[in-house]
Amino acid sequence: MPGDRGTFGSAAARPCPCGRGDTYAVCCGPLHTGESVAPTAEQLMRSRYSAYVVGDAAYLVRTWHPRNRPDPLEVAPDPGWLRLEVLGTSGGGEDDETGEVEFVATHVDGPLHERSRFVRRGGRWVYLDGPVLG
Repeated sequence: MPGDRGTFGSAAARPCPCGRGDTYAVCCGPLHTGESVAPTAEQLMRSRYSAYVVGDAAYLVRTWHPRNRPDPLEVAPDPGWLRLEVLGTSGGGEDDETGEVEFVATHVDGPLHERSRFVRRGGRWVYLDGPVLG
């Protein structure tokens, strides 16, 4: 069921899909449940990648700028995502209003190379858009 973190959420002690080294329960889990908010654009991007892995459509909707958000958005857990590599950032810090994060997300079907753009909205980072590269 879209938005149900059951498959991954029951294993909160597993490493977080975003690759930061913490468990899901410590890293992206609190962002997904709303217990905390991403302090940087990079952390929001990482948490959005994790949301795709665990199938948390509600989190993706909450963190997508309403101007560009698909409606409806349905996302099922996808164990085909293998890893995330952040290649670089521009802006997106705790005191910035805009930021970009370039990354490669590797899926069993091939890599996704994107430069995501983020803006602050209501004091929180949201995903604006991101051209797919190469």
